Amino acid sequence: MDLSTTYLGLKLKNPIIIGASNLVTDLNMLKKLEDAGASAIVYKSLFEEQIHLENLQLEQELRDYDNRNAEMTSLFPSDIYEAGPEEFLMNFEDAKAALNIPLIASLNAVYDDTWYEYAQKLEAAGADALELNFYNNPRDFEMDGRSILNEELDVIEGVKKAVKIPVSVKLSPFYTNPLYVFKEMDKKGVDGFVLFNRLFQPDINVELEKMHFPYNLSSEYDSRLPLRYVGLLYDNLNADICANRGIFTGGDVVKMILAGADAVQVVSAVYKHGPHQITKMLEDMEIWMANKMYDKLDDFRGNLSKKNIKDPFAYRRAQYVDILMKSGEIFKKYPMH
Repeated sequence: MDLSTTYLGLKLKNPIIIGASNLVTDLNMLKKLEDAGASAIVYKSLFEEQIHLENLQLEQELRDYDNRNAEMTSLFPSDIYEAGPEEFLMNFEDAKAALNIPLIASLNAVYDDTWYEYAQKLEAAGADALELNFYNNPRDFEMDGRSILNEELDVIEGVKKAVKIPVSVKLSPFYTNPLYVFKEMDKKGVDGFVLFNRLFQPDINVELEKMHFPYNLSSEYDSRLPLRYVGLLYDNLNADICANRGIFTGGDVVKMILAGADAVQVVSAVYKHGPHQITKMLEDMEIWMANKMYDKLDDFRGNLSKKNIKDPFAYRRAQYVDILMKSGEIFKKYPMH
């Protein structure tokens, strides 16, 4: 079977991309993922906010010595600072040199200038493409949704001018109308969309009465949200579509291709099952395609998108209403005790 696909102008041997995570900072793991069949890797995100935080922490630690004797304070140069993006870029270059598949950079900056500066640095470090990791945690009661979108549109326009490599955007679903957002960003020349990023979600330990910060891995049910939007977006944008969240099996990848995706990103599947899960996913895809007599992905890509299915309500809320009206069937399947 021919599993090859094109994403962000990159010719990939299959649609399975490893998403951004701490996994890829280990060069041995990078090679294992490549050997298992991954077609591309998104490197761990460069978060400008984290760089600022690390510098603030270091500054505070140095200030702890201000009131001590001169011999102790002289141990620390006055201009000491965290390595910041330089160390990150050096590690990125090492990862690029270790791989024979495309390496995509992921970026989340704070200021307009640093979006463009870091984008150029990542391009110079050898990135084959760039993924802008957009998210906005609501914490300002005065900022309206249009202002947030305008800022992101300006960043896209500036980054596209600053670099020559393809630029994708990884978005959250938390917009008033995500479809409008996709369309507006598409007009700015975005080369691809990743649906969706997983925002940090805190928890509370009720026994200790403290904030708890658990790992935020996907579950198999998380794939339904990106599946819906992939199906709605297919053939309505110039940009490519990459599905992310809840993709664990070859069948999950097939679903996204049927809905219209050009590629998928996986992370939790590797965390939970190891790199060999990628190999199994690819094998299962080939078996399914052979049984269906499909030779390549384009033979079935988008077959179950909104554009190509006969049911006009499949991607609308009417489907939910229909399920509610048949709720008696749920009780038959899961009888109450």
